[in-house]
Amino acid sequence: MKILIEGERYPIDYLVQIFRSDQFYEPYGNDGKIKFVGYYHDLSNNELVFMLPKVFMSDCRQTVFGHTIDELIDYVGNESVIRDKRLIWMRDLSVYFYKSLMKFRHKFPDSTLINYSPIFQLKGINKTLQYSYLDILLSFLTYYKKNGNQILYKHIDAVQTNPKKPKWEKTVRKGKPILSGDSIIYDRIRAKNKIANNEEQLIVCFFSILNYLNEQHNLGLQIDKVYPVVKGIRFRELMKRGVSKLKKIKYRYYTDSLKEMHTLCLLFFDAHDQGSGKAREDFMTISEYNIVFEDMVDNLFSDDLDDISTNGRNLYSLKYHKDGKILDHIFDHTSLFDDSSIFYIGDSKYYKSGAEAKQESRFKQFAYAKNVIQYNIDLLNEKNRPYKANQQYRDELTEGYNITPNFFIYGYIDKPDDYSLNELKPNGEVQTSHHFKHRLFDRDTLFVHQYKINFLFVLKSYVNLRTAAIDEFRKHARMLFREEFLKYFAEGGKSGYTLYRYNGTEDQTDFVNNNFKLLNGKIYQTIENDLLLAVHKDDDDEKLRALLLIFKEIEIQ
Repeated sequence: MKILIEGERYPIDYLVQIFRSDQFYEPYGNDGKIKFVGYYHDLSNNELVFMLPKVFMSDCRQTVFGHTIDELIDYVGNESVIRDKRLIWMRDLSVYFYKSLMKFRHKFPDSTLINYSPIFQLKGINKTLQYSYLDILLSFLTYYKKNGNQILYKHIDAVQTNPKKPKWEKTVRKGKPILSGDSIIYDRIRAKNKIANNEEQLIVCFFSILNYLNEQHNLGLQIDKVYPVVKGIRFRELMKRGVSKLKKIKYRYYTDSLKEMHTLCLLFFDAHDQGSGKAREDFMTISEYNIVFEDMVDNLFSDDLDDISTNGRNLYSLKYHKDGKILDHIFDHTSLFDDSSIFYIGDSKYYKSGAEAKQESRFKQFAYAKNVIQYNIDLLNEKNRPYKANQQYRDELTEGYNITPNFFIYGYIDKPDDYSLNELKPNGEVQTSHHFKHRLFDRDTLFVHQYKINFLFVLKSYVNLRTAAIDEFRKHARMLFREEFLKYFAEGGKSGYTLYRYNGTEDQTDFVNNNFKLLNGKIYQTIENDLLLAVHKDDDDEKLRALLLIFKEIEIQ
């Protein structure tokens, strides 16, 4: 097994030995830069290659595994990825990584980002199902894990069926006894002749293939010696005639488990049928993995786009903007300063572990937020009702705007064997944008918080996490986002703002109208009809400061 990293450079001479063509890398002098994320398998030498996302890079040529990219290439070597505890991470990573690629491909079958080889398809079995080499490999392992004991007793039953002229002395001397209660069962009865058993033929094929896969990929499987296994030259001969042999006995199996075993064996032999003219390589690559990462994160954070609001609308219009922009993530949650709801807007950032977004990304996020605000204001202007009940983007009295929370999500890897903890936490400084200084409730005053999340947790969740677990994570994440925003505005926070609640005797409407120019963008009426005033520490307007006598400072929670 070889491990390469997207975007990294390797000697051309080395890459030529791994790949059959240069479509997987871009030449740079004597080096080649890996262009894709995915996997590659050459059936002629049975070499399996993973091209991992660049998030597995930490710095320069150093990976998150504690090895350089040059050391990582052959790090697995001849060790077992199942038995060697040092390589458990590789076993888990290879399975989750491959399944994530397959899920994205099935979810977006028409995507031009996906490039894959002609895959294996069994004629006459199921024309709608297609299989890659890794599908077959993983299916063999799953089947063996699930049916190992059942196969054992089928084998024992098969080899003892109708023996002719049994040699009991030889059976006892050379056989392997199995204790079952008070009885002794021998794995094989030595006899001069034995009636051919179709189940035994199939079991021989299955375990010969399993042994081959075990040796080729250092799986570390403990295959009991009781099973008959064909190896070496005999197995290569079996690979050549395996398809025809299995087709002859195809209709002799009636149980579901034996039918499944037969299908798996036929898939394997069909994939390795050198005389069929099939491609001798199997691969699936993705050119823009940031789109895959976006979909994985969206699976965790966002509401369903088909989720219908109380006014009969869904989220498509909010995710896909009229100017062609597409939001990465959007969900509905409690506003910061009252119990109304507001849309939280997120953007996935697919970088190397530890990197942060540049200025261009921040400007794009602010543009996304303004589009969402405008969409909701248009609803108010056209139909005089919000996207959904209990939602307020602008209040009519002050013409102040509710704060739209924005966030960046970075994937990172701290522990390369940790798939269970999400490790969602703040990362970096809050990014701000405004048109007028010190106007918190102006529509152009925006904030973007930054967070990082364990990439391996995201990867596993994409293929394994159940709906209930995802719902629980969303609840935790949304509470965290809101709490971190509130901390930012709380006393002693980094925003520089202090919030006050109107405590005067003058009617709120009269007060706002009489001081509208002074308070424009600095005051906001909540859905509970509280008047909130935000005063920045650098705002030295004396008239504004004088108004604080009829306001009471509030504690943000």
